[in-house]
Amino acid sequence: MEGDHKKTYFLMVMSTIFWAGAFIAGKIGVSEFPPFSLAFFRFFFATFIIFGIMIRYEKKDWRLSGKDWGPVILLGFIGMFGYHVLFFSALQYTSAVNSSMIGATNPLITSILAAFFLNESFGIKRLGTVLMAFSGVVLTLTNGDISVLKAFNFNRGDLLMLLAVLCWAIYSVISRKVMHRYSPLILTSYSFLVCLILLLPFVVWEKPLSYLPEVSWKGWSSVLYMSIFASVIGYLVQQMSIKEIGASKTAAFINLVPVFSIILSATILHEKVTGFKLLSAAIIISGVYLNSRMKSISDESLKQSG
Repeated sequence: MEGDHKKTYFLMVMSTIFWAGAFIAGKIGVSEFPPFSLAFFRFFFATFIIFGIMIRYEKKDWRLSGKDWGPVILLGFIGMFGYHVLFFSALQYTSAVNSSMIGATNPLITSILAAFFLNESFGIKRLGTVLMAFSGVVLTLTNGDISVLKAFNFNRGDLLMLLAVLCWAIYSVISRKVMHRYSPLILTSYSFLVCLILLLPFVVWEKPLSYLPEVSWKGWSSVLYMSIFASVIGYLVQQMSIKEIGASKTAAFINLVPVFSIILSATILHEKVTGFKLLSAAIIISGVYLNSRMKSISDESLKQSG
């Protein structure tokens, strides 16, 4: 089982790399697409791709019956549509630093919800690893400048971002609750479809014919990257990870996104990487590693006691 866990950890690290790349792709895409349309086309291509994969590998078991649509619609509404709508709305009212720091609370909120609703362990040691990784994220975003924290003013956008994080945490917990009934591939596929349908009215409102003829190949490339790597591969691996190692441990890997954002920004955008940022990255990685090791040890002790 430990070997399986190592494979899951590796896949989650790869997913965080893809999600970090999505920030760069998003910077390109948002300059050519309105926000809701960008999300729509991202899930438009992702839905077609993942449904093709699902139909091939799930054979005859991929169709949902009437009673199955309830939890799937809930997942699509909360985790995909709810998160993205709140996230895009938040960016209209708050800064990137504020939204990033609030987004970094995702592992903590997910762990708390998982402890209450999934009976996942959340003792002092686990809290310590979560806070350790979170402190590394804060150091990364502020570059050690305390004045950034002093300038943090809670506004409407921050509240929307907090609600977005809450949506994502609830999505993770509900996913774990219904994993015994569906495969990760089915859950991810239909969640994408629900999100796509819910986004359609917003796309019509943004009048796509007014901007689509002007979209460049870079704009479409950014959409395809987010569709294939950040959405299909990233979210599918996340669902597999939630099923394999739990919601709280899976959420801990999100802390690695700022680390890989630094690396990709330095490589692709040629942004400067300071020694302080490398130190912050080391703190984040240490927190995530200790979190995964602690859970493995506790799982082993449970097996021995059982």
